[in-house]
Amino acid sequence: MAHGNEGSVKAIFYALGANFGIAVSKYVAAYWTGSGSMLAEAIHSTADCANQMLLLLGMKQARRPASADFPLGHHRVTYFWSMIVALMLFFMGGAFSVYEGVERLLHPQPLQHGLIAMAVLACAVVLEAFSLWGAMREIRKIAGHQPFLAWFRETRQSELMVVAGEDIAALLGLAMAFVAVAASVITGNPMWDALGTLAIGVVLMVIAIAVMTEVKGLIVGESVAPQLRAEIDAFVAAQPEVEQVLNVITLAWGDKVVIAVKARMRGMESQTGLQMVEAINAVEARMQERFPAAQWVFFEPDVR
Repeated sequence: MAHGNEGSVKAIFYALGANFGIAVSKYVAAYWTGSGSMLAEAIHSTADCANQMLLLLGMKQARRPASADFPLGHHRVTYFWSMIVALMLFFMGGAFSVYEGVERLLHPQPLQHGLIAMAVLACAVVLEAFSLWGAMREIRKIAGHQPFLAWFRETRQSELMVVAGEDIAALLGLAMAFVAVAASVITGNPMWDALGTLAIGVVLMVIAIAVMTEVKGLIVGESVAPQLRAEIDAFVAAQPEVEQVLNVITLAWGDKVVIAVKARMRGMESQTGLQMVEAINAVEARMQERFPAAQWVFFEPDVR
């Protein structure tokens, strides 16, 4: 998970650099052309830049040391900022675009310098594709051959999930904006630009809801990913000191993992208290060596 954390930082910086350049070019093009689709895209890129700064802030705050008030540290603060980012994508990106699209449908405005807008959008597609490539490269390192949608549902790295969701939303939005502007230029009808603005807003809101749904699970308290959970279960059961695994609870805690084990220890009826403690400590040490992200392991011997 530590490697995944580094991958999240790289993906965020890829997206921040690309979105800053895209936002500036879109604002200039929106001013020249009067395009609602272009303005919606410019607002979306600005929101994306702010979102990436918030994700970096969250990852910085997650490194704060544990204290009496926060005995397990601040690692889960990344989930809070990921939810804020998803809300900003919904309202600043999606809801604003829907409002702007409805406004332009009710009060059509002629599109000017449409070819300039199309050129800017084409450049933005290239930059956004670079950002998505960076995010997907980091995801491939973690997910391997796992399909993207399966990874999206199972990942516990909220920052990388949010960046990937934003990049996909941005590329879809850019494609819609390009088609809308091109249709307005060809037909001379600004209605297409307004419809494109509306469609962009709907896409952003749908993707924001998908991200919020996944992050909500992390905030409530999800276990680690199913594959990792199965590996932990199998590892505990294979320890020579463990006779039977009664229950294993895992909890995703930012880039760390909390593990609670209840197990029947081998020969526990004949062991002294000290021998039992030494057996448990040996199992815990091996678990933390095998799973470095498991910063907290709570082990309870039991006979039930």
